[in-house]
Amino acid sequence: MKRLYDNDLIYGRLLKVSQPHLIERYNKALKAFGLPETKLEVFDIDKTGFSPQVADELGDPDYLDPNGINRRFIILTPSQSTFPVVHTHFSNTEALIYEFFTANARAINALTIKDVIYGEIDDNVSRVNDIEDLLGIEQVEFNVLSADDVLGKAAELRTLVDRLKGEPDAWRNDAMLERMVELARIAGDIRENTLVPDQVVFRHDAFWTSHFGGCYVFVDEKMTTVIADPSAPGFRRSRPWQVAYIPIRDMARVHAFLADTGRLDPPRASWLEPSGFLEHRAEMAIRALLRRAEPDADLGRMDAVWLQTWMHRNAGLINEDGVYPFLNAVKRDIARSGHVDIRDVDNRFRFLLARAKPDHKDAWLVNRLVTEYVPSDFVARYVFNKQGFYKDYESYGDAFRQHVVEMLKTTYLSDKAAFRKRLYGL
Repeated sequence: MKRLYDNDLIYGRLLKVSQPHLIERYNKALKAFGLPETKLEVFDIDKTGFSPQVADELGDPDYLDPNGINRRFIILTPSQSTFPVVHTHFSNTEALIYEFFTANARAINALTIKDVIYGEIDDNVSRVNDIEDLLGIEQVEFNVLSADDVLGKAAELRTLVDRLKGEPDAWRNDAMLERMVELARIAGDIRENTLVPDQVVFRHDAFWTSHFGGCYVFVDEKMTTVIADPSAPGFRRSRPWQVAYIPIRDMARVHAFLADTGRLDPPRASWLEPSGFLEHRAEMAIRALLRRAEPDADLGRMDAVWLQTWMHRNAGLINEDGVYPFLNAVKRDIARSGHVDIRDVDNRFRFLLARAKPDHKDAWLVNRLVTEYVPSDFVARYVFNKQGFYKDYESYGDAFRQHVVEMLKTTYLSDKAAFRKRLYGL
């Protein structure tokens, strides 16, 4: 993993914390959670306040995510909102914390001048024992605290201000006035600074979770659909009149569900030809074959000529695999007719032509699910399914790991937005 870290492919683009007052505030939050204080003088944090260095120091990657539920957060500065979430058991953690930052920007700006904000994203489930627990999460509430209780002092000051305005003789109460001055020194002018978050409750819609080996939940108006391993506790048992269950390895049913609910972009020339999507999939398929056939091959000298020579030499292997010939045949069909009838495509090849409909609210989650069925495309796995990518990466030989890093740097990291826009319309 060091190679990934050195190339900003894991724990990249995080916020560096080195100022003593911010470290002190972070330790106050850790102490409030019942955790040991960090001895580090410099560490990085993500949008939620998770630090890979602190996790290593504590020996617990889930120190802000006990039991993989009710995620804790530590906010030192409003600028955290622009950073990613790099460790989570739920795919929508990043979206939820971003909504919290956006809805409460004024309060967060004011509070973090003087204090650290911490708490947990409470969904009323303390432990996930079966799928029923996951389905019970319909909304979450941010339980917000501050280490020096600026929030509580602001609320107390607001009450005293209301008394001063509403009670005729309140201005004679010297003790109350002194208390107001004392509180104002901490909370500031609450007439100008909004210190209490306006919105703390948010909907918990479609998501992926690491529980039960990886489980997808999609929410439609009249039906919730669970895509998971059938061995997951509660699969096909809880709320059958409201919930549809699809085994995650049943590729035909998963594809049909995504297509029938309008979550997939139909394979048409309008996006397939200008995007280079088919060419990208074909390139990834050849590289996967190369890795399996020659795991120790020196890929540092790979160029178009080298790869073409290898393909000629291994034509039998490529034809036996079938992916590359299939994608070439689709290119010809697209050029001739402008579309592909997915009903004529073998189930094992359908996801090679699949991407989420870009304007669908579940687009990122759908693209993540698609990568489950196209593991050869390590670039897509990295973009949409980092947990899956890191697991795959561990199984690669050293030569292929270096190749993967170099390819990600040239195809994705060089311009992430342009890559996502071109291939996925996002």
